[in-house]
Amino acid sequence: MDFSRLLFLPLPVNTQIAMLAVISLLVIASVASTLAGRRMAPPEARELTQRLTSWWVMIAVIFFALLAGRTASLVFFALLSFFALREFLSILPVRQLDRRVILALYLMIPVHYYWISIEWYGVFIIFIPVYLFLFIPFALILLGETKGFIQSATSYHWAVMTTVFALSHIAYLLILPAEVNPAGGPVGLVLYLLFLTQFNDVMQYVWGKALGRRKIVPSVSPNKTWAGFVGGLLTTMALAAVLGPWLTPLTVVEGLVAGVLIGGAGFVGDLMVSAVKRDLGIKDTGTMIPGHGGILDRVDSLIYTAPLFFHFIYYLKY
Repeated sequence: MDFSRLLFLPLPVNTQIAMLAVISLLVIASVASTLAGRRMAPPEARELTQRLTSWWVMIAVIFFALLAGRTASLVFFALLSFFALREFLSILPVRQLDRRVILALYLMIPVHYYWISIEWYGVFIIFIPVYLFLFIPFALILLGETKGFIQSATSYHWAVMTTVFALSHIAYLLILPAEVNPAGGPVGLVLYLLFLTQFNDVMQYVWGKALGRRKIVPSVSPNKTWAGFVGGLLTTMALAAVLGPWLTPLTVVEGLVAGVLIGGAGFVGDLMVSAVKRDLGIKDTGTMIPGHGGILDRVDSLIYTAPLFFHFIYYLKY
């Protein structure tokens, strides 16, 4: 193993500019929210302040992890998967008997991220979808309780797939050879994915508020409209095409395709977590992020965009 690759060398200029641009957007948003807050009711102003403060904290933590090097970044995303899985399991109807199996699920997180650290793609891609799929029902059988077996086996595996396997594709972007992407490096790929995913969420909300009339699936998410979806998708495609050659090895046309994947998949990921909350009768998946709810509320779109974007760029360029 080449330990020199555990640390990021000086970031490409494009990636540094992208980071500064994100910070500048936060500064502008903070100033705008301060001015807008003066005209809002105290509860609304307080919530807006909480949301922006949380954004500052989240961006600071992510940037620190990315700048600290590959090892720190892998640890960060492993911890993100851990907290997301814990949050998911906390809202599921869990049998007390299953505590040992749940402990095993937590312990497999560092194992899964170990495959990423040694760049063993073959095991990474099947460890959770195949081996854990086989392990969970076997471990539950050994507990000797059949009541609730199907629900436990399926919900535990699905929880790990969404919070660990899906999100870990972000971490694997950091392991891809830097020489293939001289424009942005590994960090550029992550910034591209994270920024466009969140940008798509924002633009779908903006277009939906401005022009939204027809609901898509009101029983799942009443605020999702066709205008919001199409407007967000087109805006994301445009920005993805512009940023593609800047932060990734993608051409403008390939960036457009990446924008379609991120815009469409982000929409589905958001709906998926909304469906989970509707099924369980809860408003938020947690309270860890003030103003945003839980971790799953914040990474819902990434559950779908991360795997799709990773495999798109992996098979196209690497």
